[in-house]
Amino acid sequence: MFKKVLSLASALLMLPLLALPLQAQAEEFKEGTHYTKLSKQVRTQDPKRVEVVEMFGYWCPHCNSLERYLAPWKAKQDSSVVDFKHIPVSFRPNQIEFAKAYYVAKELGVEEEVHPALFNLIHRQRQWINNQEQLAQFFADFGVSEADFNKAYGSFNLNSKISRGKKKAREYGIQGVPSIIVNGKYLVTADKAGSQKAMMKVVDQLVAQEQAKLN
Repeated sequence: MFKKVLSLASALLMLPLLALPLQAQAEEFKEGTHYTKLSKQVRTQDPKRVEVVEMFGYWCPHCNSLERYLAPWKAKQDSSVVDFKHIPVSFRPNQIEFAKAYYVAKELGVEEEVHPALFNLIHRQRQWINNQEQLAQFFADFGVSEADFNKAYGSFNLNSKISRGKKKAREYGIQGVPSIIVNGKYLVTADKAGSQKAMMKVVDQLVAQEQAKLN
């Protein structure tokens, strides 16, 4: 009898210790230390899903290196839960062609092929795109005719998307890329998170936190 009581007492004493790993995991990343809460929440497109936005540039070497973590992360997400978006950023005039390239690829249905290929072109092949003609030649490798490319490139829709992207960057307070915004509330960067790999862990925590609020 004494042994049973002792065993029960020991088990009760162990319960707080068993809970510690779960608690530590839940509080692994803290606001202000590992990520930033935006001063003003930015409206998301679909309130029924958790929106995750990557602000990026093809010209950015850090965005290129983030792909090794972001691409597999994106592939395993449930689209009914997470609404993932890319928004290209241009800080200088010579970067604008790459923002246009992203929206043209998305418009023409070749985003999945063009997205990694543009990173490869710049960061492995060390080539740059300076104008519409060079971009059209690049898209031709993915079966896009010059006529289709020029139509998408010169469309009012493309210019509207560029303008909306710039507006989002201002609303998010983007100072550099890559930056990830979760549900219009939280800004995640490698500087805050500690590394690019840690960025995705922070995003996971925030997505779970925001998803719990929707349920």
